[in-house]
Amino acid sequence: MESSAESMYREHIMDHFKNPRNYGHLTNASFKHKEFNPLCGDEITVEVKLNKDIIEDISFVGRGCSISQASASMFTEEIKGKTIQEVKLLDRDSVLGLLNIEITPVRLKCALLSLFAVKEGIKQWEGGK
Repeated sequence: MESSAESMYREHIMDHFKNPRNYGHLTNASFKHKEFNPLCGDEITVEVKLNKDIIEDISFVGRGCSISQASASMFTEEIKGKTIQEVKLLDRDSVLGLLNIEITPVRLKCALLSLFAVKEGIKQWEGGK
């Protein structure tokens, strides 16, 4: 039987899935990067606009399961306003903490797609400076 806390977190995830925050495209993005999960077909493309080293704005587009899309919505909300250095310190536990539900091994990559996309985008942006 599901506890009321688990139910609340599932509702929160479904809210982010049905009403994603930061969904769409940015004009004048500093960088963008796409990640794809070949196991299930989920994909996320993040677009980031920087002001010096601060994430001034971020958006995503994608398709996939509720976990990948809700995670991207939550993660983009979490990192807006943070510095590149702060974001580079975030890891899988940071993202899983936002979801706050148990994620099966099969769904783990879905949950982490946005983290991978942002971190790889940062690497490529830093390499092109």
